[in-house]
Amino acid sequence: MTPTSRGAKLEASPTHLLHRAVQSATDVFAKEVGAEGLTHRQYAVLLTISQNEGLSQTGLVERTGIDRSTLADVVRRMIGKGLIQRKRTRQDARTYAVKLSEKGRQALDQTEPAARAADDKLLEGLNGSQRKQLIDMLNTIVNANMAEKAT
Repeated sequence: MTPTSRGAKLEASPTHLLHRAVQSATDVFAKEVGAEGLTHRQYAVLLTISQNEGLSQTGLVERTGIDRSTLADVVRRMIGKGLIQRKRTRQDARTYAVKLSEKGRQALDQTEPAARAADDKLLEGLNGSQRKQLIDMLNTIVNANMAEKAT
């Protein structure tokens, strides 16, 4: 069997295309934010904390989709940079609750316009209804896989 006669084609592989889309999104975000700005993961963490003050690190994993060990490293670095604060919860001394520091709130405020610009740039080849359809489909994929993980 020759390589060209195989059934699988990368251009038709959702896994491959989503991977490439993530690479593109990460590159566009980094370009819009700049070398000294937040990474996309840091932005996702700050935005999630801002919307869920006092959230546990486990809650951050669930809401951002960042794996537990990577998130622990991101949180540790962000604490070191003074962007977030962490303290033990009263309900469970083993659990940390996180919140934004003033510096983290400022970093989030400074990054939000660039993050919106990155989203717009990433989707500039799509019209309004295509953008909505793509976002809806991506949410469907994410939600279906989260439901599968829970079972």
